[in-house]
Amino acid sequence: MKKLKYWLIALAAILFFGGVSTAAHAATTVKVGVTSAKHEEWDAVKEKLAKKGINIQIVTFTDYVQPNNALAEGSLDLNAFQTNIYLQSYNKEHHTNLVPIAKTVIAPLGLYSDKITKISQVKKGATIAIPNDASNGGRALLLLQSAGLIKVDSSKGQYPTVKDITKNQKNLKIKELDANQTARALKDVDASVINSGMAVDAGINPKKDAIYLEKVNKKAEPYINVIAAQKKNRNKAVYKKVVKAFQSEDIAKVISKSSKGASIPVWNTKLK
Repeated sequence: MKKLKYWLIALAAILFFGGVSTAAHAATTVKVGVTSAKHEEWDAVKEKLAKKGINIQIVTFTDYVQPNNALAEGSLDLNAFQTNIYLQSYNKEHHTNLVPIAKTVIAPLGLYSDKITKISQVKKGATIAIPNDASNGGRALLLLQSAGLIKVDSSKGQYPTVKDITKNQKNLKIKELDANQTARALKDVDASVINSGMAVDAGINPKKDAIYLEKVNKKAEPYINVIAAQKKNRNKAVYKKVVKAFQSEDIAKVISKSSKGASIPVWNTKLK
């Protein structure tokens, strides 16, 4: 009888600790690709979701192509770095089917310089660097147009290229570079159009240091940043939990602080 009692106690212990071990290993891992070296908002999301059995694994990339390649191939579950218009452009070019599942922020594009402090100081023949991909390059040219430096063919919509410049009175030289090189190019050019995340990573404060900053209004809606997933996985319950954790007031505060006010949460805001 005593032996049976000991066996029952031992079996209960095995089942209990085995159950604890199984529960510990039951945490769902979600790999999220980002491009910013500083991703405090995702660190905060990770901390929030760890309490709910969801392990956010943050994977950092140094360009704008690899995070989408990885998502399309399945080595990432989600990524959060790009505008909706960039995502559309990537899908078209690479014949992929990635979709936005949530809005995050809008981060105004800016023109920066180590040599001048305002637009009126841009000289004739100046060299200006812009990103070389279709969506960011087009956005950069539209920024230069809104600053009064050039004019582009309006029929090209959000995707004008250097060839679509119709007026360039100052004979500006446009230098196309990978987006991750635009901040590094500041010492070699007169001015550079730099994405907000790249600027912050380079120690630049967009709100203070830009000589011209993109206006945040309804026209800027194509440039809202998104969380993206494979289309077949867009409705996964765990992804909805990630989105809910991200789209919260506490994460909005983290974003404002870490981006120095340059990134504006837009999941509950309408642009006017």
